[in-house]
Amino acid sequence: MTDFTPIASTVGGVLIGLSAVLLMAWEGRIAGISGIAARLLPPYLDGALLSRLGFVLGLVAAPLAYAAISGTDVVQTVSSNLPLMALAGLLVGFGSVYGNGCTSGHGVCGLSRLSLRSLVATLTFMATAFATVFAVRHVLGA
Repeated sequence: MTDFTPIASTVGGVLIGLSAVLLMAWEGRIAGISGIAARLLPPYLDGALLSRLGFVLGLVAAPLAYAAISGTDVVQTVSSNLPLMALAGLLVGFGSVYGNGCTSGHGVCGLSRLSLRSLVATLTFMATAFATVFAVRHVLGA
């Protein structure tokens, strides 16, 4: 189980929203992390490589900056089951390609633009997440 952290979660949500708005305002781009990360690889079809690299580096640097400022470690619980993690990564990657976007692109940016396609995508991945958690916790007993 995870701790209930309403203040940290609210601040995090505000920062995610702010980053999405700033990326749209400055670059005219949707903050879909899977698309941004995928377009870091060649072929480079536009001149946005540096902004994409900066966005991804910001994602990596944020917890390091938090740890440095707060003086506490960032605790992230991830499974130590490497085959399961590899399978999960492949499924998420396939899903984001098949769904033409990820949770950040559809759930944050798409919903805020009132996109019906993003609403369907968000409902689909949320229902899948709920079913997966239910199955893992109550059917498999993990």
